[in-house]
Amino acid sequence: MTESADHPPAAARPPATVDSTSATADHPLVSAVKPLVDAMGAELLLPEQAQQDDVVLAWEGRNVIAVRLPQLSDSLDHILAAMERRHGMPLADLDRKVKQSVVRTLEARGAFSVRHGVETVAGALGVSRFTVYNYLNREHAAKGE
Repeated sequence: MTESADHPPAAARPPATVDSTSATADHPLVSAVKPLVDAMGAELLLPEQAQQDDVVLAWEGRNVIAVRLPQLSDSLDHILAAMERRHGMPLADLDRKVKQSVVRTLEARGAFSVRHGVETVAGALGVSRFTVYNYLNREHAAKGE
């Protein structure tokens, strides 16, 4: 996607998040979608602050909340940070077998379709790009692809 005046980069957009003191924050729809929004690294904002690329969610015909989706590269960083939290240590400190599992999980989530995805993952794992490709090739060979 190209950036334009209609679609400024995320960094150029003003912060417009819903805080916990907002009446909207207590709405059942917000409570229901917040774990998903957090897992994606997205932002919740008021419907009137939504821009063209934001997703506005309605409840019983009334716009309640908008979701600003992260840029793909930000999503990969968010996924890597979540994986570190899940493993309880930096990904670079994991053993080889667990790193291979991480690469399989990231491939299933589309991490390598993001520009510089292999480089980003290799850096997080503390391995070379060649090693990441090697892990991917072994996985594909094991599946008979």
